[in-house]
Amino acid sequence: MLSIKPSYPNACLLHLKLGRIVSIFGVERVLKANAMEKITRRVFNEKLSQGVLAAGLFASAPIACAMGNETSKKRSLGVALVGLGSYSTYQLAPALEQTRYCHLAGIVTGTKEKESVWASKYNVPADNIYNYQNFDKIAENKDIDIIYVVLPNSMHAEFSIRAAKAGKHVICEKPMAVSVKECDAIIEACDKADVKLGVGYRLHSEPYTQEVKRFVKEKTFGKVHYITAEAAYHSRGNPGQWRLNKALSGGGALMNMGVYSIQSAIYGTGENPLNVTAQEFSTRPAYFKDTDETITAQFQFPGGAVGNIFTSHNASANRLYASCDRGWFALEPANNYGPLSGTTSQGTITFQHESQQKLQMDDFARHILEGTVNRAPGEMGKRDMIIVEAIYRSIAEGNRSIPLDLGTLGLV
Repeated sequence: MLSIKPSYPNACLLHLKLGRIVSIFGVERVLKANAMEKITRRVFNEKLSQGVLAAGLFASAPIACAMGNETSKKRSLGVALVGLGSYSTYQLAPALEQTRYCHLAGIVTGTKEKESVWASKYNVPADNIYNYQNFDKIAENKDIDIIYVVLPNSMHAEFSIRAAKAGKHVICEKPMAVSVKECDAIIEACDKADVKLGVGYRLHSEPYTQEVKRFVKEKTFGKVHYITAEAAYHSRGNPGQWRLNKALSGGGALMNMGVYSIQSAIYGTGENPLNVTAQEFSTRPAYFKDTDETITAQFQFPGGAVGNIFTSHNASANRLYASCDRGWFALEPANNYGPLSGTTSQGTITFQHESQQKLQMDDFARHILEGTVNRAPGEMGKRDMIIVEAIYRSIAEGNRSIPLDLGTLGLV
């Protein structure tokens, strides 16, 4: 069983309103101020006289740390969901009723009828409801700290960048964008606005995946020699869906389930691949007119491991398997909404199921509040798009091997 202990910044921080952070011991100065308003000596002194900072500044260091962390833990960040499709409706919104460090505070939708439904069900104030035209006014809303972009892939970059410009932290659903160039633009916008960026890779927050990462890090079964990762489902009866429209999706199975296969191969070895060779197949071309149906790809890793991934919109597959020096480990299912299931050459892996989306969003909120690790940073999303583009290039160039120069990009 994996026991996750919270990690905190080296300097204990007390979080104030408007995103200001003031050191409560060591150098007594403002480290970060809200982009729209600078903190003045008078404001600082007023806060101090009101007791907001006094206990932390003048108590002993251990007590001050405890108070700083407890203060941040008690705060719940407001999340606005942009796009109210099935994922927001059936996964994210219910998860936000369970989260501890964040909550649903706003919605952005292009469907007028959804406004009243969501407002009634989740008590969303009228002032916190936006559409795609007035979205930028969200910058003025202090109830909203995080914007979660849950739109078709081709819209991820636009709304992630607009969210950053509004001064809000950003979670961008996977895949991060439809090109590496767009990923770079999102990262640059968040860096420029000094806001946090996360990708919607929920599996990095759930315990089975974390256990796999522990196996690899601690070499529980020795060195990984071979890994296979499969993620696929049957798409039937809805040829008009946006996932089958390349202009909206950027691609087919690879841009959807294939990202999970790529992720699994990487955290199942602990390394980024050195090169990739790929193949594409289609048995229902009349249905998959515009996007890839089935793709397989082979990786070589720096440590000597080889890997194979499989993804499809016309098959059922949900598995990770790794063969090692002294045994093996596997997850099946490995990438659905759970509960997942794991086995190893030493026995079964068992964890209590919790909403993956709840764990993911709480992890990101804690990253903002407490400085804990960002489990799925923008660099991870960019890395995966580099690999996706290389796979498509390999297919287009006759299945040749495409070199990858990734180093440790996106490894967490």
